Amino acid sequence: MKCLAVCGGRVIDPATATDHITDLFIHGDKIIAHGEKPSGFSIDETIDARNTVVCPGLVDISARLGEPGTEQKGTIASEARAAALGGITTLCCLPDTDPVIDEPATVEFIKRRARDANQARVLPLGALTRGLQGEQLSEMSALYQEGCPAMTQANGAIRDTRVLLRAMQYAASLDIPIILRPQDPWLAGKGCMHEGAIATQLGLPGVPAIAETVAIGQIMALARQARVRVHFSKISSRFSLSLIEQAKSEGLRVTADVSINQLYLTEDDLLGFNSQCHVVPPLRSRHDREVLRQALASGLLDVICSDHWPHETDAKLAPFPSTEPGISGFDTYFSLLYGLVEQGVIDWAQLIRLASARPADILNIEAGSLAIGQPADISIFDPTVEWQVSPEAMFSSGVNTPFSGRKLRGRVRCTLINGQVRQAN
Repeated sequence: MKCLAVCGGRVIDPATATDHITDLFIHGDKIIAHGEKPSGFSIDETIDARNTVVCPGLVDISARLGEPGTEQKGTIASEARAAALGGITTLCCLPDTDPVIDEPATVEFIKRRARDANQARVLPLGALTRGLQGEQLSEMSALYQEGCPAMTQANGAIRDTRVLLRAMQYAASLDIPIILRPQDPWLAGKGCMHEGAIATQLGLPGVPAIAETVAIGQIMALARQARVRVHFSKISSRFSLSLIEQAKSEGLRVTADVSINQLYLTEDDLLGFNSQCHVVPPLRSRHDREVLRQALASGLLDVICSDHWPHETDAKLAPFPSTEPGISGFDTYFSLLYGLVEQGVIDWAQLIRLASARPADILNIEAGSLAIGQPADISIFDPTVEWQVSPEAMFSSGVNTPFSGRKLRGRVRCTLINGQVRQAN
């Protein structure tokens, strides 16, 4: 097996309380030592990590890849490569594919395509209900045994609360976490942006913040009954945070994430009908953005996800309400995370917890740590690089991003996945 050394980098790993310049030594797919080279260790390859941050590979809890079903947007191979080159070593793909990920055969297909791509590790999330229709429960046990670490409805809602309660009880009996994006479908209606003054100015139907908070309240009541692990996906409103805080103070098994997009963009960015900012849930006010940032610093929010959703160019060219929602996020994800550190919102240790260690804990997977014996899943990030976002500078098949033309600080130099180096040629 190959022996590799990562030398001279600032190694940051909250799981082992590490933050200093040192060397890492890797044998095959495992980290075997920090600091001094082990006796008898013969180095086959050395990575010069001076002036970089060496940290556990990122774990992205929410992404779409295009395949299966919409390969014109992206494939498992193309997006897993983009993820790896962006510092993501493990990613979860949502089940609203075609076919829906509600059968073990679809899980195996995705895992096989990911193995063939040999890039970032892809974990399919299983559908909570068959076909994501919200009517009949999926075979959660079979999906879990096949490799789905959690179950979710993606952007779909379960309108029948009895079905949702039964789904929670079934998941609780297996101790499987469920991931829910809270939004009341009746309050949201056909809205395509945040309900407020700018929606009125643009003449677009809005989604009120209460659509999120009402759904959270309902989910909390059912989760209290079912005693299930619930992860709230892509929180967007400041009003939701007090409910999440209440749930945690009660001892409910509740966690929550926020999309990196919500931490930078607001409803103001939709002026001019900018379809690149059409996302679900919608971008909200500046005040919401600032309170969400504060919730990261305080530890109330557990995870930051990329919410990667690649599209072909035509998907963003229709009138705003008819454009497809989503931003291609893998390429800019780590740079935007680092921007939060530069701006003093969080520190490096918090960044790694939010984007690596904590999502790994929630999914109960072996990742998010550089401890000896752990998989050699490592990101090497150069904070000195300045680069301009452009289609030519992106690795994803989807170049739909509102950050195009913006200069960002910091970029991944290379990524190790199971000890194998991944870097752009």
